[in-house]
Amino acid sequence: MKDMQAQLEKLQRDAAECALIRDLATDPKKRELFAKLAEHLAVLASAVEQAIGESTGSDIAPDLPPKP
Repeated sequence: MKDMQAQLEKLQRDAAECALIRDLATDPKKRELFAKLAEHLAVLASAVEQAIGESTGSDIAPDLPPKP
């Protein structure tokens, strides 16, 4: 379980980092690329979060805020 939690946190950090790069990018193609990366990483993080929730028998993973 700890490995899944660590992977979730890494995906969330990477998504936030890509979003920051997207926001700071001046080149439209770079902005678009990092927007796609941020979105994809967020989707992956959501899937890992859901898997953690299912493995614990709840709708949300422990130590995580409720899903919006």
